[in-house]
Amino acid sequence: MRVFGFRPDGRRIKNIDPIVQITPYLMPMRCDAQVFLQHSVDYELLTRYIAAQMQKDEKVTFMQVIIAAYVRTVSQHPEVNRFIMNKQYYSRKNCTVAFTMLKDPQDPDCGETVVKIKFDPTDTIYDVRDRMNAAVEKGRGVENKTFVDKLAAGVLAIPGLPTVIVALVRLLDRYGLCPGAFLDELPFYTGMFITNNASIGLHHVNHHIYNFGNTSLFFGMGLLERKAVMDHGSIRMKRFLPIGITADERVCSGAHYAGFFADMEHFLEHPEELETPPESVRYDENAEYHEPKLVH
Repeated sequence: MRVFGFRPDGRRIKNIDPIVQITPYLMPMRCDAQVFLQHSVDYELLTRYIAAQMQKDEKVTFMQVIIAAYVRTVSQHPEVNRFIMNKQYYSRKNCTVAFTMLKDPQDPDCGETVVKIKFDPTDTIYDVRDRMNAAVEKGRGVENKTFVDKLAAGVLAIPGLPTVIVALVRLLDRYGLCPGAFLDELPFYTGMFITNNASIGLHHVNHHIYNFGNTSLFFGMGLLERKAVMDHGSIRMKRFLPIGITADERVCSGAHYAGFFADMEHFLEHPEELETPPESVRYDENAEYHEPKLVH
C-alpha cells in the first residue's frame, strides 16, 4: 500500500496549488530548487534573554532558542514541514531537527556524530532544551556509538558495499518501502538540519540540502558580526548572529515561506513567548502527530 501514497514518515498531500505541485517535475532534485537566504539574529537581545534565564536557574543556549523558534513556527505553518519524494508531496509525520556535534568538544580528533531529535509542536523552550541536552549527552564520548556511527562503520568495512546500500535505500525510499524505524535513525530524513559553525570558529554558510533523504531546510550559524545601526537617533555598532538558510523552494508557496520566516523572526525577537505552549497547533489534513514529553 505504501507505493500508493503511504509512507512511514509522511502522509500524501493532494490538495496543492497546481503551480506549486508542478515544480517537482520542473526541478526533480533538491539541488535544482535550492534557495539561499540570509538572516541576522539580534545577539545582544538573545544575550540579555539568556542571562535573565540564568537568574531563574534556567540555562538555555543560542542554538536551543533558534531550534525552539523553529519548532514553534512549524506548529503554525505545517506547509514548511513537508517534503517531496518521487515528485509527490508529503506532510511530515513529525517535527525533527538534526545536527552534527563533536564527541568531545575539547578534542576535535575524537570525531563527530549526528543526532536527530523529535519535537512536539507544543514544546516550550524548556522542552526543546531538555530534549537537546538528553540527545547530546547520549552522543558524547568516543565510546558511545549511535546507530548512524555503527551503520557507517559496518558498511565501509566492505569495499563496494556503500554503493550498493545507498542505491538500495534510494530505491526503497522512492516507493515508500524503507522501514520507519530505519528512517527515524537517519539524520537526512529531517525537517531541518542545523550547523553551528561558530562553535568551531567558522563563518556562517549557506549549506547545501542533500538529495539523499528529504531535508527541506538547512540553517548555518556562524561567527558574530558587527554592524552599524541607528539607535535612538545615533549610530552605534551592534552585534548580530548571522544565519545562512538554504530552503527547498518546491515545498510550499513563497507566501507560506514568507509567513514562516516572519513568524520565526518574531519569536527570535520575543523569545519569552517560547516559554509557554502555543494556544493552538495547525496540522495538515490527516497528519497530526505528537511526541511524548520527557519525564524528569
